[in-house]
Order: sequence, then C-alpha cells, then structure tokens
Amino acid sequence: MIAKKHKKTGTKTKQEFKRLLKLANLNLDYLELGQELKDLTKLAAKVMGTEVSLINLLDNHTQWSVSSHGISIQQIPREDSVCQYTISQDEIFEIEDLSMDSRFRDKSYVCDDPRLKYYMGVSIKTKDGSPIGAICVLDKESKTIDPEKRDMLKIIGKEVIHRLEAKDKINSLLHEIKELERANLKVSHDIKNPVSGIIGIAELIENQIETEQFDEISELISVIKSGGESIIELVKGTLEGDGNSESKHNEFDSQQFNCASFCKRLEKMYAPQAKVKNVELTFHIERESHLEHFSKTNLLHIAGNLISNSIKFTPPGGEVHMSVDMKHIAKDKSQKGLTLKISDTGVGMTKEMIDKIKNDNARSKRGTDGKNGYGFGLSLVKHLVEKVNGTVSIDSEYGRGTTFTLTLPIKK
Repeated sequence: MIAKKHKKTGTKTKQEFKRLLKLANLNLDYLELGQELKDLTKLAAKVMGTEVSLINLLDNHTQWSVSSHGISIQQIPREDSVCQYTISQDEIFEIEDLSMDSRFRDKSYVCDDPRLKYYMGVSIKTKDGSPIGAICVLDKESKTIDPEKRDMLKIIGKEVIHRLEAKDKINSLLHEIKELERANLKVSHDIKNPVSGIIGIAELIENQIETEQFDEISELISVIKSGGESIIELVKGTLEGDGNSESKHNEFDSQQFNCASFCKRLEKMYAPQAKVKNVELTFHIERESHLEHFSKTNLLHIAGNLISNSIKFTPPGGEVHMSVDMKHIAKDKSQKGLTLKISDTGVGMTKEMIDKIKNDNARSKRGTDGKNGYGFGLSLVKHLVEKVNGTVSIDSEYGRGTTFTLTLPIKK
C-alpha cells in the first residue's frame, strides 16, 4: 500500500515538473498578454452571463491573471486560487457557492469585496495535454449554465492556447531575425575590413607609381581599387539595407533589452508579492549592458522563479536582493556572460537540501507563512540554465539565508 502511494506521488511530481517546464518553454511575459487576450475574456463573460472572467497561468508559486474582465487583478498566491484545482481536472470544474466550500470560504475574494460566490473553469492545455492554466468565469450570484454554453467555454480555452503558442512561435522567429541581423553585421564587418585593406594597398602602390611611366600597372591598380569598392557597396546594399542601416540600428537600439529594463520588469512583477509578505526587494546593476544576446522571457522565468522562491522562504522584515553584471566568466577571459546573484535573509538550506536540488530530487516544502512551497522552482531554474549551457551555484547556511549565483554565457 505504501509502495503504491510513493509511486503515485512520484508520478504527480513528474507531471507537475513537466507542466511547469511547458509553461516556461512558452516564453511568455505575463504582464504583456492583456491586450492580446482581452477579447476572449470579454467573450467568456458574455457567453456565460457572468460579471467576471479571467485567464490565469499558474507557475510554481503564483497565479498570474494575464487577462481579466470585470475585475482588476494581476496575481495572487497559487495556494489561494481556485484554478489550482481546475488544472488537475479533465473536465469543467464548477463550484456553485464558494462561501460554502471549506477550501475557499475564508479567502479575501469571497468574504470581502468583491464577495464572489460562483465559479466555473476549464484548464488551458498545451498540445501534449499539459495544463498550464485555466480560463474561468465568476459571479456574485449562483448560476445555472446550459451545457451548450459550457462547451463554448472549452472552445474559448482552446483558442487561448492557440494564441499563446502562436505568440511563442512569433517571438522565436523575431529572435532568429535579430540573430541574423547581428550575424549579417558581423559578416559585413569581416568582409569590409580585408577589402578595405586591399584598396589601401592599391592606393599606396598607385601613389608610388604616379611619377613613373607605368600606365598599364596604374590601370590594373585602378581596376583592383574599383573592384574592392564595388564589393563594399554590395556588402552595404545586401547586409545593411541599401543605405538605411543607420536608421535601422537606431530603431533597434531604442528597443534593446538591457539590465535596467530587466530589473524594472522583475520589480513590477514581484514587488506585490514582497509587499504582501513585508519583505524588502531590491536590485543592483554592477555594469549597465545590453542583453540582446539573451531571450528576455527566459531570463524573466529564470530570475523570477528564484526571486519568488526567496520571498516565499524569507520571514517578514527580511530582504531579497538581486545583482546583475555582464563580465568575463572564464579565467582566461575567453568567454563573456551574464551573472545574476539572488540573495535572501531567509530560512536557508542544509547541505542535504542543496544536494537534492543538484540531483533534481527537490520536493515541496512549506514557506515561512506555513503555505505549500510547490518545491519545483529550483529544479526548473537548474534545467533552464543548463539548457543554455549556464551554471548555478548555491551558497546557503540553514537559518542564515541563501545566495544563488547564475552564469549565462553569450553564444560565440
């Protein structure tokens, strides 16, 4: 009997890690999806006849309301949400009266404004069936919803995942285009330098023979020089956009993802969690640098998981601090990369706990607020960092806090 229980727990652990990995691999910025999905949340509320509708994505610690209708909400702790149960269901999950359910009757959205009573939700699943979130409708009054309308909610849920997966593909293509632009600029530079050298030599020879009667040689030198200049013009036209390269680069520079914008984004996402917990969240940039070599959303998921985890396991009155630096990460200075350090004054970890993370055997534990920790975040970070050939180190003492140091190399 015990063996069966362990087997079942192990299966759930693998499923949860797979689910979190699928969500991370979609490379979504939770704060920029509202405009793209607002028509679907509005449609869900209208079809179902409810005051409120939400599209929620659930990561390790947080339910992110990426689109909402009838209520203003950005995030709540995952353990406070109804959708944490919806994602484990194959069919629609319905609660006629939240105030009569022991799991939810004490939640602020039930006992205080807006005093929600009715809930119906359906999980949002990727093509392989991994539930990354849910679309739900809520109301202050109980509802009886027709089967046809229930099916409509499922259809809207499928449209949500179609849009999210399409956005991921578009973002991947845009990233590839930027990589090609950078490669083109490098090729342009690599071609122009030696050709400019050829032209320079031709000019030098040309100057030396001006006083001599070497008409044929002079003509040959002119041909070499002209040919070199033609190649450079071809390079400019092909790789730099027919003379408009300067304006294109200025436009790109204005949209670059840098250390400052990265930290501001993280602060906007996780400051509410820190404030609720009464934990001070701060950021420091050692050296300002552009981060166009890295996927913005990958960085947000990696750093965000660690920040959220640190807040979770830091008592009220404590601190969480992140520093960002772009520097050489190899002793011989042959490799440059991004270094992130996330430190907290939390409960810390034992050597045994650190070893479990390194061996991908981390399990859920309770945070300082006594709520479930859903202990997969650190294993997920390790996986995402190693995927891009980065490294993670953990320096911690039980009861004295933890520092995570990440190094993410720039692709050569």
